[in-house]
Amino acid sequence: MVNTSARMLRLLSLLQTNRFWPGVALAARLEVSERTLRRDIDRLRDLGYQVAANPGVAGGYQLRPGSAMPPLLLSDEEAVAIVVGLRAAATGVVDGIEETSVQALTKLVKVMPPRLRRRVEALQTYTVPVVVDRGPTIDTFTLTTIAQACRDDERLRFGYTAADGARTTRLVEPHRLVLHGRRWYLVAWDADRRDWRSFRVDRLSDPQITGIEFHPRELPGGDAAALVHGRAARTPPRYQVVVRVSATTTAVEEAVVPWGRVETLDDHSCLLRMEVDSMEWPTLVLASVGADFEVLQPPELRDYLRTVSELFARVGHETREDSAP
Repeated sequence: MVNTSARMLRLLSLLQTNRFWPGVALAARLEVSERTLRRDIDRLRDLGYQVAANPGVAGGYQLRPGSAMPPLLLSDEEAVAIVVGLRAAATGVVDGIEETSVQALTKLVKVMPPRLRRRVEALQTYTVPVVVDRGPTIDTFTLTTIAQACRDDERLRFGYTAADGARTTRLVEPHRLVLHGRRWYLVAWDADRRDWRSFRVDRLSDPQITGIEFHPRELPGGDAAALVHGRAARTPPRYQVVVRVSATTTAVEEAVVPWGRVETLDDHSCLLRMEVDSMEWPTLVLASVGADFEVLQPPELRDYLRTVSELFARVGHETREDSAP
């Protein structure tokens, strides 16, 4: 028979599958008597786990949420997945969780066995994140307030600023939060407009749960992500970028595809076309190509490139002065 500690870990692993376990079946899986099982359940409760018990012939056990966060038992794959998620959160679009994510990541990696730590370190070393457009950040209060309203089926009221700058107050029946690209969207039934809408969460202000419950409606198509994707595709981007690049079509395609299009002009030049909401990504693409170019449109890209070039020139000049004997 396995020792008590190993059996306790096995019991916890079974209970964490979030299902109801008949006592007889659980004891059989652990190869112990029901009396031993009851003692092990009591030990878990002493450690802070809320284990509910249903008495009787058909009785059993189920792990319930508690008032505090007890230790978790994770498989190797679950531990690695959490580390990857925390690394992404540390540089993500939700404002205010970067530092918390780093703290949690530090704790988790510290207690990882060497075999898992090597997997995580390899993943970090041999992957390179490409940040196309970090996008606007969202504070955690706004995001969690919306998520709570979605979960509890309660109406939500908030201020909203449309793309044209018009400000309105909305009363909605929230359905789902969707992360599309680098932005969060709320899919909800607009109570005033009597239709489904998707709202960019970074344009949303002062969300308030009204306490008024509603009966969830059926979303047409049943796919909130598809609704957001379809409507985002119909929203025109802020800028149409056209740049003549003194490089081969192949060289520019390697830097921009699939986020832009390239049209061949001759053997040594091409047109780069991109549809963007900010100038960071076209600038990065042009820098990675490393060839002469001429901005045809928009003028905002010329202004942005001029500002960036002045910044780098100033920093380079200061660096040379600091290193001079």
